[in-house]
Amino acid sequence: MKHPFHLKAVWNGGRNSEGHIDAGGLKTVISIPQEMGGPGTGTNPDEMLLGAAATCYLITLAAMLERSDITPLELTLESEATVDVTNNVFTYERITHKPRIVLRADVTEAELAKTERLAHKAEQSCMISRAVAGNVTIETVPTIVTAEPEAV
Repeated sequence: MKHPFHLKAVWNGGRNSEGHIDAGGLKTVISIPQEMGGPGTGTNPDEMLLGAAATCYLITLAAMLERSDITPLELTLESEATVDVTNNVFTYERITHKPRIVLRADVTEAELAKTERLAHKAEQSCMISRAVAGNVTIETVPTIVTAEPEAV
């Protein structure tokens, strides 16, 4: 079964102008970022690729944990992308995902180890990660902690 996704875009002018995109749940202004000599008035392809990779990873990780009967008390993510500019050629080099997973205080060593494995496996299972594989290095640096036991 195939799932089509659609995006409509309008660009108003030259390189340093801005445009708008509408992709269902994503409606926003787009422009070239200030760091790359643009106006920085909206989001840009670099942020959108990072957002796609991060949300895909996070949703995939949550689903994998759920299927493994591991219920985090907290699941958060910080992701960072690195874009290189050499000789006016822009190269999206790396994405680093840093999930923070808080588990209950009485979690077993086996559950901790499984959570660690799943944190890495989710990156390999995410369709966005697979789509950019071979072009962008993606790494995962998970932090897995247990909650403090409640005082009696």
